[in-house]
Amino acid sequence: MREVMDPQQELYSEILVQLKALGKQNGYGVYDGFLPPPKTPYPFIYLADNTLDDEINKTAVFGIVSQTIHVWHNNPHKRGTVSKMLLDIKDTCRKISHTKNFGWMITAVNQRILPDTTTKQPLLHGILQIDFKFS
Repeated sequence: MREVMDPQQELYSEILVQLKALGKQNGYGVYDGFLPPPKTPYPFIYLADNTLDDEINKTAVFGIVSQTIHVWHNNPHKRGTVSKMLLDIKDTCRKISHTKNFGWMITAVNQRILPDTTTKQPLLHGILQIDFKFS
């Protein structure tokens, strides 16, 4: 019997591996689980929450996984840098078509860039919400 991972976790793991490679190539950190410690260099990517809506028929499970990904920069004037990082993340995610147990296709992307004043230093915050259909 083949070992099947939960689709949500399987996609999360694949995105994390791909984004860490992207971050290494471009010189920025990629974090998951918890936000990085306070003195972490900017910009960075944070792989955040995800949701899973699935259905099953007689032979297969299919559905949608929605993944949230954040980008932070400590220079609010670097909107172009944040926008480029978000584009690179979207391009990386669009290349994920298969994992060990599932086929994937992006069905929707929501992107926001907004100021973040939750710290003493003003930040620029990019947010991606990416919906992946799986079968």
